[in-house]
Amino acid sequence: MTSTSPEDLRPPISGSTRLAAVVGSPVRHSLSPTLLNAAFGATGLDWTFTAFEVAEGDLPRALDGMRALGIVGLSVTMPHKAVAAGLADDLTEAAARLGAVNCLVPVDGRLTGHNTDGGGFLDGLAHDAGISVEGRTVVVIGAGGAARAVVEACGAAGAVDIAVVNRTSDRAGSAAELAGAVGRVVVPDRAATAIAEADLVVNATPVGMSGGPDGDMPVDPQDLRVGQVAIDLIYHPLETPWLVALRRQGIEAHGGLSMLLFQAARAFSLWTGVEAPVAAMETAVRAALAARPVA
Repeated sequence: MTSTSPEDLRPPISGSTRLAAVVGSPVRHSLSPTLLNAAFGATGLDWTFTAFEVAEGDLPRALDGMRALGIVGLSVTMPHKAVAAGLADDLTEAAARLGAVNCLVPVDGRLTGHNTDGGGFLDGLAHDAGISVEGRTVVVIGAGGAARAVVEACGAAGAVDIAVVNRTSDRAGSAAELAGAVGRVVVPDRAATAIAEADLVVNATPVGMSGGPDGDMPVDPQDLRVGQVAIDLIYHPLETPWLVALRRQGIEAHGGLSMLLFQAARAFSLWTGVEAPVAAMETAVRAALAARPVA
C-alpha cells in the first residue's frame, strides 16, 4: 500500500482493514484518496481509501454494493451528488436544502447524506483569514454547486447580506434563495457596486483555471479594495491570475485548497469519530497538486 503521508502509521492491510471510497465519473483525478489516506496514515487507523468509477445512472447499484460489502464511508462527486440526495435514507439540513450529497455515512443500516462543502468553506475561511461570516456582507460570483454550498453555509452562519452574481438570472435566483431573507441577485452589470461594498468576495466559477499571469479573471481586481477578503475556490493552480492581481493591490486573497481540505476533513471525522489531522492532509495534497501540470 502506497503511503500518501510523510509517515504512515497504519498496520498492513488485512481482513480487519476498513474500506472507504469515492464514487464519480470521471474519478481518476480525484484527490480524495490522497487526502483520506494521508489522514488514515497520520492517525494510525486501520482504514484505507480508494476510488471507484461509477457511471451516471449506476449509483443505486453502487450503494447496494456499499451496503453488501460493508464499506464504512463514501464520498460522492460528480455526476452523482443530486442522485445521492434522493437515495440516502436520511439527510442533514444542509444536504436537504442543497439537494446534493457529497458524503454518505452508514448508521445502523441506514445511509445518512451530508454535504460538507459549505462547512468546509467556512472552516477554510477561518483557517486562512481567521474570520467568520457572521455579521458580514458576502458576494458570491457563480451559481453552480460550489457557489450554492457557499451561499447556503454563509446564510446559515449569520451573514447579513449575500449577493449572488451570475450570467443566468434563474440560476442566480435559485442560489440566492438558499441564503433565505439575506440572499439577493445582482446582475453582472451592477456587480462592481456590490463587490465594492462587500466584506468577503468569493469566486465560485472556473474562470482562472488555465493559470498564467495574463489569464482570465472572474471580475476586475480593481473593483476590490484593501480591507476586504477574497477567496478563489479554484485550487489548481494554487495561484490564479486573480489572486496574484489582488495581492499586488494589497488585498487579502486566498485560494480554494482549504475548502477542498476541510470538506474532506469533515468527512473523515464523520466516518471515524476522530479529529482530522489537517496538517498531514495538507502536506499530502500540496505534494500531489505540485506534481500535476496546469491545464
